[in-house]
Amino acid sequence: MSPDYNADLERLRAIALALPEAAERTSHGSPGFHIEGGKFFAYIWHDHHGDGETAVMVKTSGADEMADLIDRDPALYYKPPYLGPSGWIAIRTDAPGTDWDHIADRVAQSWEMVAPRRLLEMGGR
Repeated sequence: MSPDYNADLERLRAIALALPEAAERTSHGSPGFHIEGGKFFAYIWHDHHGDGETAVMVKTSGADEMADLIDRDPALYYKPPYLGPSGWIAIRTDAPGTDWDHIADRVAQSWEMVAPRRLLEMGGR
């Protein structure tokens, strides 16, 4: 693992675990973040199947939003293998000047997509 990956993981961990009832669990060999007893809302991949990239995966509202994000900034976003067909998008973190506030916002939006109603009704994030 590169030192940058470890720093990226720590940043993502701080963002994700600050959300209500969030927990971390390895899934398919990568760190993932989910709501206790529920669904995943973020992952981080590093050199996944030798692609040489480090990226955070988050949920989108669907294919239209994913296509729009990729069209607007293909240097930042891409459709990840395996997760992409299920509405997940990858946000590169390995480029200089990574906007962690933007990533935090996308992680929070992803959390909201999987959060149970009771958490959202309690005020969510």
